[in-house]
Amino acid sequence: MADETDKSARQARASRDDRLKSALRENLKRRKAQARERAASADPSQAADDSLNEGTAGEAGN
Repeated sequence: MADETDKSARQARASRDDRLKSALRENLKRRKAQARERAASADPSQAADDSLNEGTAGEAGN
């Protein structure tokens, strides 16, 4: 009976460890994606170029 308790405790621990690993992996993916988005939007020359191109394209069409 003690063996069954030990076995179920090990399985519960392994299950918990797997859930934690998965959660950490997803969190890391999300944080990396956020960092990439921030880096892309933090590039002022790229953002300024895009907004200027849109504005001039709209004026040329009028």
